Amino acid sequence: MFAFELHKTDGKARAGLIVTDHGQIKTPIFMPVGTVGTVKGILPNILRNDIQAQIILGNTYHLYLRPGLEVIRTAGGLHKFIHWNRPILTDSGGYQVYSLAPIRKITDEGVRFSSHIDGSYHFFTPENVIDIERILGSDIMMALDECPPYGAQKSYIEQSMHLTHSWLERSIKHFHKTQPLYAHEQVLFPIVQGGTFPDLRKQSAEYIAEKDMAGYAIGGLAVGEPEELMYEMVDLTCSILPSHKPRYLMGVGTPANILHAIALGVDMFDCVIPTRNGRNAWLYTWDGIINIRNKKWQFDHSPIDENSPLELDRTITKAYLRHLFVAEEMLGPIVASIHNLAFFLQLVQKAREHILLGTFNSWYKKAAEQCMQKL
Repeated sequence: MFAFELHKTDGKARAGLIVTDHGQIKTPIFMPVGTVGTVKGILPNILRNDIQAQIILGNTYHLYLRPGLEVIRTAGGLHKFIHWNRPILTDSGGYQVYSLAPIRKITDEGVRFSSHIDGSYHFFTPENVIDIERILGSDIMMALDECPPYGAQKSYIEQSMHLTHSWLERSIKHFHKTQPLYAHEQVLFPIVQGGTFPDLRKQSAEYIAEKDMAGYAIGGLAVGEPEELMYEMVDLTCSILPSHKPRYLMGVGTPANILHAIALGVDMFDCVIPTRNGRNAWLYTWDGIINIRNKKWQFDHSPIDENSPLELDRTITKAYLRHLFVAEEMLGPIVASIHNLAFFLQLVQKAREHILLGTFNSWYKKAAEQCMQKL
C-alpha cells in the first residue's frame, strides 16, 4: 500500500519515506526523466546499481504516441516493458499542452493536439488520461492539467486554474471508477496551478489540498519566471499543502533550485537538466560546473571526481572525457549523463543526511552557491 512517513524536519526541510508496491523511496528524492521509457543513454542496470535511482519518470503523451498503448499493455505494463522493477511516476501530458501550443487546442472537454511525429490528431481528456496511465501501470499517476505560460494575463491564468480544477474533479471520479490492470497499487497526484499570482496559487493549493489524495504536485513553475518568484510560490504552496503527504515540484531544476526548494518543504523533483546538459558537455560537481569541452581540460589527467562514490568518476579522466566530446564519440555524452545523474542523486542524499542530523539549514546555502560556480 502507498504510504508516506515523515521522519525528520529541519526548519521546513523534510526527510521522509514513500512506500510503494515497487519499493521504498527515501525523500527528498530526484527522479531521472525517462520520457519515452528510457533515461537517455543509460542502461537500466546502471540506473539501478551505479546511479542508484529509486524512482524514474515516464511521459504519458510520448508513450501514448510511441510505442503505443497496445505494445505496453501486452508487455504487462511499463515496468516490464522497460525492465525496471522500481517505482515509476508518469506525467499526464499537461506540460506538452504547454509546450506544443502551436499544434493543440484546449476546450472544457480536453485537449486536441496533433502528433509531433506524424501530424495525426488525438484528444486527451481527464478520463482517457487516467485510462492511459492505468495501461502504463505507473505507481504514481498525475492528473491532467493545463500549464499556462509565464507572463500570461492574470485573467487567463485564473481561467486556466479553474479548468485544471474542473479536470481534476473528473480525473478523481474516473480514477475511483477504474482499477489497476496489474498486480500493484496506483495513486493519483493532483497538480497545483495559479501561475505566479499569490492569491491564485493560494486558491489552487487550498482547493487541491481538500481532495485528500495520496500526494500533491506543484506545477506551472520553472517556465521562465525569476527564481526568487518561483521560490515565493513554492513557499506559499507548501505552507498550505498537508504536511503528512509528499510534495512534488515538477520540472525543477538546477542543483541550487533543488536545495532551495528542499529548504521550503518539497520532497520530490524531476528535470531533464542532468542528461540534457550532460549531452552538451556540462558536468555538475561539488566544486562547480565544468564545461568539459574547454581547452583547459585538455591535459588534465585527474579523475572527473576522485571523491565520488561512482567508479566511473574515479577512473575516467577529464582529458579523456574532453577527447570523447571533441571527437564526437557517443561515449562522451553517456559518461557525462551518468555522472550528472549520480551527482543529482548524491545531492538529495546529502540533503537528507543533513536534515536527519539537523544541519541542513546551516549547510545548503553554501553548498548551492559552490556547486553552481563555473570552473
